Amino acid sequence: MELKKLLSYTRQAVDDYKLIEEGDHIAVGISGGKDSLTLLYALAGLRRFYPKKFTLTAITVDLGYDSFDLTPINQLCEELKVPYHIVKTEIARILFHGDSVSDKAVKGSPCALCAKMRKGALNEAALELGCNKVAYAHHMDDVIETAFLSMIFEGRFYAFPPSTHLDRTQLVVIRPLLYVSEAEVKGFRNKMKLPVVANPCSADGHTQRAYVKNLIRQINLDHPGAKKQLFHAVLHGNIPGWQTDVAEEKENSIRL
Repeated sequence: MELKKLLSYTRQAVDDYKLIEEGDHIAVGISGGKDSLTLLYALAGLRRFYPKKFTLTAITVDLGYDSFDLTPINQLCEELKVPYHIVKTEIARILFHGDSVSDKAVKGSPCALCAKMRKGALNEAALELGCNKVAYAHHMDDVIETAFLSMIFEGRFYAFPPSTHLDRTQLVVIRPLLYVSEAEVKGFRNKMKLPVVANPCSADGHTQRAYVKNLIRQINLDHPGAKKQLFHAVLHGNIPGWQTDVAEEKENSIRL
């Protein structure tokens, strides 16, 4: 995928759901993966021409793995002229050695606990740096997978909305890549040779989300176009935060 197309899809989502306002200071959560680096490129590019002026700060929550080298990401941020901050934590030690939490909690759901701790550290850093919004790199496939996870494991139909207001911190979480499919993210990664940093976690690829991702991939192979229908279901599912008028206008522009 070309940068021009990525910027077009990103602006479409930002405009449709009013994700960016004049004067916003947006923290971009950078995990080191292809999704977050694509988001960084998208917002750094949008910053150049979007009519509502905003600033960016990239933040990585370092979980404490020795092999996690962030030098390439630091270099990319310098190229894109985005300030970069690394938040040092001991989350990996806490999760896999049982410090400060019960062994039962870690063994029961390490990914959920890790996500909660990472988000907490990210939000705290964003507030300290004067940000009022935090951008997550959730793309279209993430939306579909979340809906499946909710139905299978929670017994409800739900997907995170384009933006979420966090009452405790007053931060607003935005998701500007909602109209970008994972296949397009992979294409952008290859096109731009993004400096992806491998996830050192031993649980990577062995989660409920990985299971659902494979399930949806098989469904789409058996029934081509199924992903489009699944995203359509989210748009029209009366889920809080998904505006019906926008859903109706954008239905025909879904690309999967």
